[in-house]
Amino acid sequence: MAVTDEAILRIKEMITSGELGPGARLPPEKELGERLGLSRNSLREAVKALEVMRVLDVRRGDGTYVTSLEPRLLLEALSFVVDLHADHSLVEIFGVRRILEPAAASLAALHMTDEIADSLQLQIDETDAEGSIEELVSHDVAFHQGIVDASGNEYLARLVESISGGTVRARVWRGITQQGAARRTIDEHSAILAALRRGDPELAAARMLTHVSGVEEWLRDATPPDDVA
Repeated sequence: MAVTDEAILRIKEMITSGELGPGARLPPEKELGERLGLSRNSLREAVKALEVMRVLDVRRGDGTYVTSLEPRLLLEALSFVVDLHADHSLVEIFGVRRILEPAAASLAALHMTDEIADSLQLQIDETDAEGSIEELVSHDVAFHQGIVDASGNEYLARLVESISGGTVRARVWRGITQQGAARRTIDEHSAILAALRRGDPELAAARMLTHVSGVEEWLRDATPPDDVA
């Protein structure tokens, strides 16, 4: 194991053990290095890496602190990776959505309230099948995010959110090139919401799977083979 990796692991253990909680200030560099048996250089590299991963917050002239460790914060790095690879791995990203979003819909059906369902219905009602594709996609993203937010699983919700941005261009592309895509999206959203209102997790998951798989299948057909790998 590289020295920097070992330093990262040691700091991680301090956090996971509860010795350093969210918002806690790390000991001074010299003290921490001596305590962990690490050189200043390896410790500094570890801190830099953990800062990029949003685990640590380095405040110049003040000290180094553990961040809030909230899922949204920690998954920002994943969102960056998805953005970098969106053009080359778009089909794979939709494959991940096909796995995650039916699970989110299933959980959301168990937590559904009239208030949440009404907010999802509003997204559907505001979607104009004859309107701009950009507005359609905006409502599509909001509808899906509303469901994963209702799942009750913060990590799942933030994970889906982190990969969603990388799929926007494909959604716009589909709306422009596939006849009837807007109407189909609205109808499928309505079917998903009906299952959620019924509190039927299996039906909600099945309808979400059909919905996401349809976009993935279209993308596979529309993407040259060399771009799918």
